[in-house]
Amino acid sequence: MTGLRKAILIVAVLGVGGALVYFNLSFERATGPEVEVEAIGRRSLEAIVSASGTIVPQLTVDISADTMGRVTRLEFNEGDRVKRGQFLLEIDPETLRSAVDRGEASLRASRSSQRQLEVGVETARVTLELARDNLERQENLWELRLVSRETYDQAVTDVVLRETELRAREVDVATQIERISQEEANLDSARYELTKVTITSPFAGVVTRRNIEEGETVVVGTMNNAGTVLATIADLSVIEAEVEVDETDVPSIELGQAAEVTIDALPGLSFSGIVTEIGNSPIQASQGAGTQATIFKVVVTLDHEIPSVRPGFTCTADITTAIRSDTLAIPIQATTVRERVLDTHGNMVRDEPDPRERRDERDVSREVLPPGFTEEDIEGIFVARQGRAVFLPVETGIAGERYFEALSGVEVGDLVITGPFSEVRNLEDGDAIRVVDSASSR
Repeated sequence: MTGLRKAILIVAVLGVGGALVYFNLSFERATGPEVEVEAIGRRSLEAIVSASGTIVPQLTVDISADTMGRVTRLEFNEGDRVKRGQFLLEIDPETLRSAVDRGEASLRASRSSQRQLEVGVETARVTLELARDNLERQENLWELRLVSRETYDQAVTDVVLRETELRAREVDVATQIERISQEEANLDSARYELTKVTITSPFAGVVTRRNIEEGETVVVGTMNNAGTVLATIADLSVIEAEVEVDETDVPSIELGQAAEVTIDALPGLSFSGIVTEIGNSPIQASQGAGTQATIFKVVVTLDHEIPSVRPGFTCTADITTAIRSDTLAIPIQATTVRERVLDTHGNMVRDEPDPRERRDERDVSREVLPPGFTEEDIEGIFVARQGRAVFLPVETGIAGERYFEALSGVEVGDLVITGPFSEVRNLEDGDAIRVVDSASSR
């Protein structure tokens, strides 16, 4: 009985010990959250800025009339392809043609008057010569006292009168020449106004809009009236995507950067292009009640013509702002920010926690820091090392679709904690963890 009792006692002790070990291990596992990790490796990254906008032709012209009148001829339709100089429409030319006819008639009359005045000049010149010859004879006779003084003085006065008459005729001719120049200028203006009734295409393109019908009256634009826009012609050989980029992304965009443009109306297709224009002044776009976002216009010129495209199509441009080949990369979801203490050299002061301490007992705020020490928010990641989460400050570079470029702070093979997000958000340096998933870099 004594031996049996000892055996029962030993079994009881071992059972109690095993139970304690089991509960102790269970307790230890329960204190460490389950986390997912990924091994850090090298990747090729592309930083891309995405923005939406509309498709526009590089060259678009609104056709308006420079003269008012009724449209008498109309020879184009919306969607037509037109050539440079091709006839589009004509406005009733009768009034302006009459003005040209009147100008031509007035010019002919003025030129006829000029010829008459020139004849008068020749007549005055001949009369002057006769008066001078008469004066010379009277002088000779006066020296011989064969004529009276009165006759001599009359000959002198006649020469002066004929000289004055010649100058007056010459002035009349000069005045008429100036009048003819004015008539010619008026006629040129009338002829130019007449050309305005015929409207042709300024360049080769496509008629994207027609706002006039034959028989309608065209209104000329004034200061307070925009006038009638007859049609819109676009050169679709060069297509641009005008997109709206947030102010935070504009500094990374440069002229000449490559872009891929997708058009909502043409699913499954993408078109390459380059950045050709970056707005210097912001445009304001409402994004909800009481809020506004500062955005800038960026223009991407597509490399090739798109036959089926239409101005106004909505599009999205993915602009590649930076490329890194074979660089250290960390998952974007792994990055976090923690408030840490830095020493006088800017190095993070790392606590060495006792594994038996509870988390809330070791996160005691430092009310007094040593001289030269500071407390700052540090961007970093948590890596898994020997069952614990270790916080590593990292310096990041460009951002790819799923990864950040790591400039410093990590090495290839480090197991970075990627999730769950709720656990990454609450982790502290030195926390016990349990790794449940390990994804190698792909």
